[in-house]
Amino acid sequence: QVQLVESGGGLVQAGGSLRLSCAASGRTFSSYAVGWFRQAPGKEREFVARINWGNDITRYADSVKGRFTISRDNAKNTAYLQMNSLKPEDTAVYYCAAGRNSVPADYRTYNYWGQGTQVTVSS
Repeated sequence: QVQLVESGGGLVQAGGSLRLSCAASGRTFSSYAVGWFRQAPGKEREFVARINWGNDITRYADSVKGRFTISRDNAKNTAYLQMNSLKPEDTAVYYCAAGRNSVPADYRTYNYWGQGTQVTVSS
């Protein structure tokens, strides 16, 4: 089992920045790929970013490319999502997820999920 806890959400003005953290406990975090997803009210869960295990290859949704950066610190069992140049349309609950054989943008293939953290971007 892997337990995930997100933190770092909040209210920010458009153009601002936030850094989300995903702290993991349980089994070896370094052997799991980590994904960030988000879900706005009335919308489906949406892929944001992913970082592989082993080679740390990253992948981003087109909507956040160039603005968001995913990273991980295996020594701290923590993954991060640095969000810059935030827009009102980035408002959502952000979730981190972990999986060993997950398809990057398919939330159904991730095994473990955090409880989510709210990000609100005002215009």
